[in-house]
Amino acid sequence: MIKKCVIPAAGFGTRFLPITKAVPKELLPIIDKPALAYIVDEAIEAGIEKICIIISSIKEDIKRYFGDNVVLEKFLSNKNKFSELNYIKSLYKEVEITYVYQEEQLGLGHAILQAKDFVGSDDFAVLLGDDVYVADHCAIGQLIEAYQKVNATILGTQIVPLVEASKYGVCIPKDVNNPSNIIELAGVVEKPKNPPSQSTISGRYILTNAIFDYLSTQTKGAGDEIQLTDAVLRLMGQQKVYAYNILGKRYDIGSKIGYVEAIIDFGLAREDLKVEVESLLQKKLSNK
Repeated sequence: MIKKCVIPAAGFGTRFLPITKAVPKELLPIIDKPALAYIVDEAIEAGIEKICIIISSIKEDIKRYFGDNVVLEKFLSNKNKFSELNYIKSLYKEVEITYVYQEEQLGLGHAILQAKDFVGSDDFAVLLGDDVYVADHCAIGQLIEAYQKVNATILGTQIVPLVEASKYGVCIPKDVNNPSNIIELAGVVEKPKNPPSQSTISGRYILTNAIFDYLSTQTKGAGDEIQLTDAVLRLMGQQKVYAYNILGKRYDIGSKIGYVEAIIDFGLAREDLKVEVESLLQKKLSNK
């Protein structure tokens, strides 16, 4: 059973400058809750018990968010705001969160390698901080269930238009006619100019422990970075690797339009905001 996960969150977030000079991209709010908190909640829902967040020394605010705030707790107590007090004190008590530092930004593969001691001898999940999912059954939970069937590395994927596939890691299925949602792969390639398929890796992974054997010796690839996909491709020489098409809506909050879409959709989904958000959107659109 998968009980550990790694969440890489050490990047500079340059696509969201200048706010990311001061605020970690992962803490940018979707209404009133950081994007990273939705991802941690997803891991908890899937039964993850230990989470390792990869950060850098300039992203200590992430630790502060998930830790206790004694000053705020005292303020709320003094103001008799016990509902709010009990709420913030109860957050994330059911999971153990630790932090590992990645001071050099050398790619996703390098970030995951920093968690080797945390992972130990276990297989583990990876959830990327740029991808927030809304699904009837949480995205990483779907992959964990698939892993239990094949006991192998599984890459969470979604189908995108071919013209957009070059932005992602792309999967090459062994059998293009396989009707199953768990598909054995013949290869993977990072951000190819000519994508071999529309099946793109979408921010969720179950990795067997053997991946560290390859990450530790992996040379730089696309973007002059140590790419996880390159290590996974080498892993295929030893173990089977599968793709699983995640059922649900993915928000790419690493892009500005994806972030705006998430705010709108999450607002429309909330009972306390839905009517006002609908009214605001109608007013804005009618003025065009």
